[in-house]
Amino acid sequence: MTGLSVKVARRTEEALDIASFELVSLDGAPLPPFSAGAHIDVQVKEGLVRQYSLCNDARETQRYVIGVLRDPKSRGGSVAMHDGVREGDVLRISAPKNHFPLAPSRRTLLFAGGIGITPILCMAEQLAHSGADFELHYCTREPARAAFHGRLLAPRFGASVHLHFDCGAPAQKLDLPTLLATPDPDTHIYVCGPGGFIDHVVNSGRAQGWNSAQVHLEHFSAKAQDKSADTAFNVKIASSGKTYCVPAGRTVASVLADNGVTVPTSCEEGVCGTCITRVLDGVPAHRDAYFTDDERARNDQFTPCVSRALSNCLVLDL
Repeated sequence: MTGLSVKVARRTEEALDIASFELVSLDGAPLPPFSAGAHIDVQVKEGLVRQYSLCNDARETQRYVIGVLRDPKSRGGSVAMHDGVREGDVLRISAPKNHFPLAPSRRTLLFAGGIGITPILCMAEQLAHSGADFELHYCTREPARAAFHGRLLAPRFGASVHLHFDCGAPAQKLDLPTLLATPDPDTHIYVCGPGGFIDHVVNSGRAQGWNSAQVHLEHFSAKAQDKSADTAFNVKIASSGKTYCVPAGRTVASVLADNGVTVPTSCEEGVCGTCITRVLDGVPAHRDAYFTDDERARNDQFTPCVSRALSNCLVLDL
């Protein structure tokens, strides 16, 4: 992959099954700047690239910090990071990308579940530094699974940070009906974590009347899809006029690759946005966890790593 090489300066066990990795340039030079909500692609090993959110203060120029959950259900990235990456190792990474930026608002509500704290913590750092009005609510099953506990309790955050544990007393548990009881057009909501946690926050906000444009989310993995009814369809390449059949059980990206049409991919789950391709004609069957509902409704782009077609043919801007 293109990008830059960095050294693992420090590895820290932040919580049960969560480790952080501090990455620095090989020559001590500043790293490319980033903003709250950004992530980097990490080449964990040859042929295996994964995305990890940057969780340190964006004002820091000499290092990137990522947090990685060891997930036994992963496709190999997190296990490889935990078992194979040590201090002093050199990794290849991309420049920072941000698909989850903070929007200007009078007030901000941050919700994190589990490893979803990584981009949310960077947001909290930026908001606290600017003196903004915000609250951060971090939910885990138990205290042992709460990553970056020391940073979250730092004096700079004051009373803005709230920790919630499934095993704790009822009074300390996350009370979304109360927190989201009054929709406020000057407040934006950000949520990251497991799919069920994100759905809980998003559905609670929707039930209370919050505008979807005020609710921002980032998935770390896509939901399982029922593929039993999948059928074949065609994709046409606008530049060449060539048409290819995508059978059930194959992805658009893989069929195109077999025919010499390269579409950059990374997560292959419809999460990272790397493979987004413009659709000039036809109707996609969106299966990503990246686009908003409004973006999907426009049907002018899709993720060929997972999405399919509702029409007989998709004409792609390739």
